[in-house]
Amino acid sequence: MEERFVSLKHFIERFPEARLPITLTDSSQRVFSATNEPFPQLVIDQYLAPLEGEPVDEYTEFVPCFRIPDTNDFHALVYWKAELLNYQFILTTFSKKGELIDKKVIAGTYYDGKSLVSSVATIDEDWEILIVSGKTEDEKIYDATGSKTTKLELLPDGQIITIG
Repeated sequence: MEERFVSLKHFIERFPEARLPITLTDSSQRVFSATNEPFPQLVIDQYLAPLEGEPVDEYTEFVPCFRIPDTNDFHALVYWKAELLNYQFILTTFSKKGELIDKKVIAGTYYDGKSLVSSVATIDEDWEILIVSGKTEDEKIYDATGSKTTKLELLPDGQIITIG
């Protein structure tokens, strides 16, 4: 049986380079789905499924979004993952050899059992990531006073840390 393999270079090329700053909202996924080619199953099996830590079922969808420019010593990629009641933009960093450095959910929407929790993220030119999260309870009421802000930073070694 012939083994099939997707090179790291071909995986990375699925992510167009972004112009920063860039903001990720619930509707951003539609733009990426319309403009970027979907992942073949082999790419999902080889590169994305191992990152998930649990089996990926046939209903889970992945969409390549973009790569962060000027990361000389590593690759920084953002992809979208959709599961039932859970939609996430995930920032993942890899070494030049393809080894995972770090992975963080930076935006998306999920249902926590009683509330719809949504997060929006902006990545700026200095690789700082501002995430604003809020809940909508009782199906329609959004209370802005419950919003939470988180700041992350993508370091030159590919680590993603919380700041401030």
